[in-house]
Amino acid sequence: MGNYAKNAGCSFGVCGDTRSTSIAVQLNMPLFQGGATQSKWREADANREKAKQDLENARRNAAWQTRQAYLGVASGIAQVQALQQALKSSESLLEASKLGQEVGVRTSLDVLNAQQQLFSTRRDLYQAQYNYLVSHLRLKAAAGNLLEADLERVNQALH
Repeated sequence: MGNYAKNAGCSFGVCGDTRSTSIAVQLNMPLFQGGATQSKWREADANREKAKQDLENARRNAAWQTRQAYLGVASGIAQVQALQQALKSSESLLEASKLGQEVGVRTSLDVLNAQQQLFSTRRDLYQAQYNYLVSHLRLKAAAGNLLEADLERVNQALH
């Protein structure tokens, strides 16, 4: 770097003062870093692909939950209606059994069986109504329409 030399002698037939200058430049540029750059690109690409797959799975799961909740509501309505009819039938059977016992055609066991059937049907109806309410809440939640007022109405219906 700025190396000056003064030669007073003669060499190769040239005499006189001679000055020489040298300059050094060092360039440090990595040509290959062991695949680190390519690895970062592949990692970013894999993360982007994973995020896309996670989003698609979330969409499918939301659609599945919404369908399940809708089917629960539809089936709950049909089940409640069927059990309401069964309850009327059980009440009629109990009344007929009591009347039959009074006239001597039915026994006490027949009346007890009719009462058991009535209570069983009533229990099933209450369970179906509860399942309907839960399915209805799940459907509203899956659709993003669940409000606090909905929960309050269900709470009132359960009391």
